[in-house]
Amino acid sequence: MKYYYIMALTFVLVLLTFAAEADASQPAGGYGWGFKKNDDHHIPDVGKYKQILEEHHAYYADDSGEKTVYLTFDNGYEKGYTDEVLDVLKKHEVPAAFFLTGHYVESEPNLVKRMAEEGHIIGNHSYHHPDLTVVTKEKMAKELETLEQAVADVSAQKEIKYLRPPKGMFSEKSLKWANELGYIHVFWSLAFVDWGEQRGWRHAYENIMDHMHPGAIVLLHTVSSDNAKALDKMIAEMKKQGYQFRTLDHLVMKNNLPQPIYGY
Repeated sequence: MKYYYIMALTFVLVLLTFAAEADASQPAGGYGWGFKKNDDHHIPDVGKYKQILEEHHAYYADDSGEKTVYLTFDNGYEKGYTDEVLDVLKKHEVPAAFFLTGHYVESEPNLVKRMAEEGHIIGNHSYHHPDLTVVTKEKMAKELETLEQAVADVSAQKEIKYLRPPKGMFSEKSLKWANELGYIHVFWSLAFVDWGEQRGWRHAYENIMDHMHPGAIVLLHTVSSDNAKALDKMIAEMKKQGYQFRTLDHLVMKNNLPQPIYGY
């Protein structure tokens, strides 16, 4: 009788252990970042995502009402246009954030070095670009730490605090884990399918300017020749309309400091 009791107890413990491991390795409730575009030049409505992001100190736009814009780029591989993008940013004295993968850092160390030297923020897009909602916390940490070390090895930026999740996938658990690992998720409020067929600079220009709004976090890819050719015109028009270009540090700081200290 004692033998069967021990066997039954062992079986229950195995089931509980398996369930715990499954829960840790496969976080439930993953979401793909997305929203319906509008053309009224307001921050798009992201529904339930807004509260989830706020609870985990993540960002997709600046809702202060100020006429600010935050340029961000995702870089997974190089097609020869990033130097041109950096030249335009330098010409206009505009800051940006570049979210890099391991492949990009390893294959383009000189561009990574230039980004940091010219004052741009380098963000984490993970080393291997996995869906971070279906990995363990240990795997997630390794992905982010390996990328951060790779950047530190080739540039002056020695730490990274901003994360853009691969494929835009996230869950409440992955947001929580990122916070615990010292990262802030940064999504976007303005983007378009710019990495496929190229249709000319005007296509890129109109896709951004027709939906531009105060507080926009703009996502672009430097693999797009259209983006590279349109960027100069985009920035010039944004400035003409009264937009100011800010860094992600600016956004986070003003949301975490008391107004009298921040000065607005």
